Amino acid sequence: MTVRERLRSGLVIPAHPLALTRERKLDEKHQRALTRYYLAAGAGGIAVGVHTTQFAIRDPKIGLFKPVLELAIDEMRKRDVVKIAGVCGKTRQAISEAETAKSLNYEVALLSVADLREESVPALMNHARRIAAIIPVMGFYLQPSIGGRILPYEFWRQFAEIENVVAIKIAPFNRYQTIDVIRAVSDSGRAGEIALYTGNDDHILLDLLAEYDFGRERMRVVGGLLGHWAVWTKCAVSQLASIKEAGATVSGDLLTLAQQVTDANAALFDPAHEFRGCIAGINEVLHRQGLLRGRWCLDPHEDLSPGQSKEIDRVCKAYPHLQDDAFVQEHLDEWLR
Repeated sequence: MTVRERLRSGLVIPAHPLALTRERKLDEKHQRALTRYYLAAGAGGIAVGVHTTQFAIRDPKIGLFKPVLELAIDEMRKRDVVKIAGVCGKTRQAISEAETAKSLNYEVALLSVADLREESVPALMNHARRIAAIIPVMGFYLQPSIGGRILPYEFWRQFAEIENVVAIKIAPFNRYQTIDVIRAVSDSGRAGEIALYTGNDDHILLDLLAEYDFGRERMRVVGGLLGHWAVWTKCAVSQLASIKEAGATVSGDLLTLAQQVTDANAALFDPAHEFRGCIAGINEVLHRQGLLRGRWCLDPHEDLSPGQSKEIDRVCKAYPHLQDDAFVQEHLDEWLR
């Protein structure tokens, strides 16, 4: 299958975190263990160098962008998963990152235009076309509250016409803006070519359960590329399989599960404090499972928010069926070898 076909089939794609030592240096052993965990859990793709991996890896003083991509691709190389690299920054930086990803055999660039905050739609389109000339592109609507920008329907309508666009991750955490993207793809006539992925961590299963109809063919969000799916990944794979099996029949149990996933996500992503603890929240769960040595971030000031640890305790107690702790414990030693 081509990359486009694999994405269209609907995949669980975790947004890969960054494993650090207490000294905030790259922990290669646990970084590899994370990748091995996602592969063993049944992820259909892995995204590296994205928000969950921490954008600061691109700082020249830190210099971790290429090393982190190399570690992940080394584990993924012989596996039939979609290999996605985050690409961001202004055009010169984005081109360099796309070329690095391509040279390492990544198949898709998750393209963020958040750093082009003041650029016009035509300028954004020129930027996107230049990256798409290097590597297939997954568009990315990043929520403004963590650094994204508003991207109007007109942007997505033109973006969908770029031939090498294979997917779009929709993550504005906003219903109106989510519909803008889906309607734009529908109106482009490329609904059968461009895979729609949720990044709306506040609405994961409901995005996947809904059918969209704008007077053309019915459309679905087929999978997810999510920071939330960087934890409890085996359960996420089961959830997506259940949704595919259900088809157009939405049960009350699935709707209840959707609410539970959103509640769990609130503990991890920290919307109560404007998402300041979102990366630390993910890392905390992985640390509790033994997949990380600690929840450290590159920025020493980035940590759990007040009360967030208790919220994580609460959802872990309330929703054991959302967690894959037993699976992790069964295989952790082999992943850490």
